Amino acid sequence: MEINQETIKIQLLSLADEKYRKFSSTLSPGAENILGVRVPVLRTLAKEIVKNDWQSYLKTARDDSYEEIMLQGMVIGLGKITLEQRLTLIKAYIPKINNWGLCDSFCTGLKFTKDHKEEVWQFLLPYLQSGETYEIRFGVVMFIAYYVELDYLKQMFSRFDAIDHEDYYVKMAVAWAITSCYTKYPDQTMSYLKDNALDDYTFNKALQKITESRLVNQDQKTIIRSMKRKA
Repeated sequence: MEINQETIKIQLLSLADEKYRKFSSTLSPGAENILGVRVPVLRTLAKEIVKNDWQSYLKTARDDSYEEIMLQGMVIGLGKITLEQRLTLIKAYIPKINNWGLCDSFCTGLKFTKDHKEEVWQFLLPYLQSGETYEIRFGVVMFIAYYVELDYLKQMFSRFDAIDHEDYYVKMAVAWAITSCYTKYPDQTMSYLKDNALDDYTFNKALQKITESRLVNQDQKTIIRSMKRKA
């Protein structure tokens, strides 16, 4: 099958599931024109696309549906190109992200980061300082996916303190990130929880998510609950 915008659009429509479309629509506020194609199916399609002239596909791809945008992100993560070329594509893609589903699936697919930790870290820093919801969330979710390591903890904690944004999806991403840090590095993260500049909502959400984790024991949860800030 020839890989281009039209053939991909036809294939996506054939893979659409109406029940899943309705379900997905309830989970993805801000997402528009959801067709109802499941994420694993999109990943399989992305793998097929990168076996062909995928760069030409990206140049002609349109943003007519949620799945078409998500598919482009998956292809960017899979294609064989240089680091510089990939970062250029990522930079062009990020403005298309307008909901948490696109953001988080995109981050999950950028596994090349494991081989280019420091270069990608430097690339991420401006997004953590952005005023845009999904630019910030992109940076935070990338940290969760690839940087929950001792070498980056202190740096990331300071970035959390510097984030000043009222959007729910930013605050929840930071809370999720802190939970990921706590489950792996409880002592270091506890020190941060005792001395931070987080707003009360984000701080309390981080505590809540930590207590919901199966990786945290009951004694730890009791201590964490006692730290909740009062409104």
